[in-house]
This record gives sequence, C-alpha cells and structure tokens, in this order.
Amino acid sequence: MEFVIGGLAGCCAGVITNPLDVIKTRMQLQGELKQAGRYVVHYRNVFHAAYAIARADGILALQKGLSPALCYQMMMNGVRLGTFHILEDSGIMRTNDAVSPWKYVCGGAFAGALGSYFGSPFYLVKTHLQTQSATIGVGHQHRHGGLAAALRAIYGRHGARGLWRGSVSGLPRVMVGSATQLTTFSASREAIERAKVLPPGSFLSTLAASMLCGAAVVVMMTPFDVIATRLYNQGVDSSGRGLQYRGYVDCVLKILRSEGPRGFYKGVTANWLRVGPHSVLNMSFWSYLRAVLGEARAGDEGSVAAD
Repeated sequence: MEFVIGGLAGCCAGVITNPLDVIKTRMQLQGELKQAGRYVVHYRNVFHAAYAIARADGILALQKGLSPALCYQMMMNGVRLGTFHILEDSGIMRTNDAVSPWKYVCGGAFAGALGSYFGSPFYLVKTHLQTQSATIGVGHQHRHGGLAAALRAIYGRHGARGLWRGSVSGLPRVMVGSATQLTTFSASREAIERAKVLPPGSFLSTLAASMLCGAAVVVMMTPFDVIATRLYNQGVDSSGRGLQYRGYVDCVLKILRSEGPRGFYKGVTANWLRVGPHSVLNMSFWSYLRAVLGEARAGDEGSVAAD
C-alpha cells in the first residue's frame, strides 16, 4: 500500500506542475551545444516561454506529455517513496533513535535509483512529447503520436533496450534529487517539530519542510537534470546509438566545451518553480495520504477489537 500512496502523491503533484516541466525541458534543449549569442532564443524566460508555447501550439501544449509524466510519477514515486518508507520504518537509517544524515542520504539515493530505473521508459517518452512542436522546435523532434504510439514505435525499432535508453543518465539525477529531498525533508521536519516552531504533525510543519527541501533539490539536481534531458531526447541511428552523445561523460564534456558551466544550469528558474511546488505538493500529499491510511488501519483494528 505504501507504494500506491507514494505513486498517488507524485501524480497529484505532477498534474499541477507539468506545464513548468514542459517549459523546463524546452529551455534545457534551447541552444543545445551552441555558444550563447549563436542561436535563436525562442524562450527568454519562464513567463515568455509559457506565452510563446501557448501562442504557437495552443494553451493545451503546456500539458504535453502529461500521460507519460503521470505514469512516470506513479512508477518512480511509488517505488521511491514506498521503498524509503519501508527503510525508514525499519529503523536502519537512524542511530540511537535520531536521524542519521548519511544513512538517510544513502537510503534516499537507493530508493531514488530504483524508482528512476523502473520509470525510465515513461520519462523517455515524456521528454520526447514535451519537446515536440509544430512551429518552435528545440532539440531533436521525434514526432510520436502519443504515449502508446511512442512505446510501440521505440520497442518496434530497438526492443526493450530502446525503452530503457538514457536510464543510466536518469540514475544520478534522481539519486541526487531523491537523497537531497528525502534527507532535507525528514531532517527539516524533525528540526521544526523539535524547536516547536510549528505544531508537530501539522500541515504547516510539512509545508515548511517541503519548501526548504525544494530549494536544496534544485541547486543539487539541475546539472544532472540537464544532462538527462539531453541524453533522453537525442536522436539515434538504426542501431540505437546516439547521434549527438556517445554516453554520459561525452555529454558532460560537450556541454562544458560548447556552452560552458552555465550550460548545466539552463532552465534553472523553471526547474526551481517546478521542483519547489512539486516537492511541497508531493511531500504534503504523501504525508496526508499516509496519515489517512494510518487512521483507516487504526479504525479497522478498533472494529475488529469491538467485534
């Protein structure tokens, strides 16, 4: 049940933040492997990007890739949050009944890696669909007809291996992001409640901890997010080899040489606007659904006892 709760929490957050994910993806691919000033800037900032996308492709274009995004959230967060909850409840991530930062980092990274790997095919399709535009094309244009059509096409050309193309690049992204999010969230909430700044177990306590972890996630995860977006979206030849990047290290070196260190932080504002609310909503929904489940279990146990 913990895996279902984690997935539902991610989906609730994903519906609201997907437009920012579309903007973030487009901005990360804009000017790919080109020096500043040597490419057409379609999206000047987050707000201009939202306007440009809506004007060129319609307002619904801001929800492109929603179906695979929700499938990814269900799979990734279901596995990630469910695994982390099991590890947390087992007590192996605590020392003398207190939070052990390094154990939480390792637990969060492990849970994130599992979730990322299982959800990778949906992330691949999500990136392809979010990038597609009939008028303003940035990055490689894959021209899929939708989630099912994309999965069939990729599997038909390259088999199961094609569906997991780019999964290696997704692991550092989610491991760093998950470790940062889950560690910062748990530690922040515990510190807030110990200081009695906000009522223990309250929505405000969860909200404050989520806001703190959202900022930390963006700083740590954005470079890995840019690399993952580039590797997932690049075109491939008939044998499935990338047309622009030979692998993770090659992608890092090419971005550094052509775009400089700032290239790793393309779309950082959109990412911050996305990750902040997503972290708040995701962790808030997760905490709320866990509380509801706990109350339901307590009610069932009370009914059994009464019987």
